[in-house]
Amino acid sequence: MDLLKKLSQGCGIPGREEEIRALIKEDLTGHVSEIRTDRLGNVIATKKGKKNSSDASADRRVVAVAAHMDEIGFMVSHVDKETGFLRIHPVGGFDPKALIAQRVTVHTTSKPLIGAIGSKPIHILTEEDRKKPLKLKDLFVDLGLPKEQATELVQIGDPITLRQDFISYGDLVSGKALDDRVGIYVGLEAIKRVEDHVAEIHFIGTTQEEVGLRGAKVAGFEVKPDIGIALDVTLACDLPNVTAAEHITKLGAGVAIKIKDSASISHPGLVKAFRQLAEEKKIPYQMEILPRGGTDAGALQLAWKGTAAITLSIPTRYVHTVVESAHKDDITAAIDLLAAFLQIAHTVDLSL
Repeated sequence: MDLLKKLSQGCGIPGREEEIRALIKEDLTGHVSEIRTDRLGNVIATKKGKKNSSDASADRRVVAVAAHMDEIGFMVSHVDKETGFLRIHPVGGFDPKALIAQRVTVHTTSKPLIGAIGSKPIHILTEEDRKKPLKLKDLFVDLGLPKEQATELVQIGDPITLRQDFISYGDLVSGKALDDRVGIYVGLEAIKRVEDHVAEIHFIGTTQEEVGLRGAKVAGFEVKPDIGIALDVTLACDLPNVTAAEHITKLGAGVAIKIKDSASISHPGLVKAFRQLAEEKKIPYQMEILPRGGTDAGALQLAWKGTAAITLSIPTRYVHTVVESAHKDDITAAIDLLAAFLQIAHTVDLSL
């Protein structure tokens, strides 16, 4: 999984996805008909379908497969001239408890700088302060540099990403930004595998998903899909002290076919088609309802004159931390199911 490692360890907060965009272009060159970038930074790779004279309507079916390139991160909001410490503004959702003692990279215009997220030590907190929940405003970045260097090198708005190696342990892979670099990986591997398909396929690496599905909103109107498939992680809460009813998904139980989340309700015809295909191909799968959170399917669903949309999810533990973990078999199942669907997408009944 060298490609997934590159994607995970690559950097790209919302609005600054250029490193991931370059990896996608490099990987798909020679496998698609066209690759282009729109004004919001979405990378759109098109794979034309073959003509099917027996069904003229099938020639016009367009499928969009979307996975977001951005990861949650920060921007520099203030450089303290007296200390050189940085204050940070979040771009995406964080639990502050997951940030204590993490290393970061500050991407300045001249060079990347390594820093550490710090806070006031518990040893000097008052009893009252210890009872208060930690807030992002309590955190800062220490670059380990003299204040003169810090103020010279760092500018307001410089992107900040968390640092973590991508590793394999047991049956899992783990690293930062599997949300949603694992979705990108699934899409790339499936697109490269599909041959002799009829539908026109667009793989879209979307921007700014973590701050409101913004890239997918624009890309959906660009490609005008009949079918929209979002690829993203979902919560795997198969953990100690969590009831079975709260698991949402389980690692190792297969790719998750989403029924509903906060942003979209999946098209019932697509839910049925994916489920039947998984059973026919003996691809392990599980059904998913996510009570909170959404994917690019929510934007694709509302694009153009309306799109039949669905999400294929990769179950992931510890989402929005630097140790996000997914099962290798679930990733394989997601690739297998998506590739199989794209081969027959022109035949799927979308009537309601």
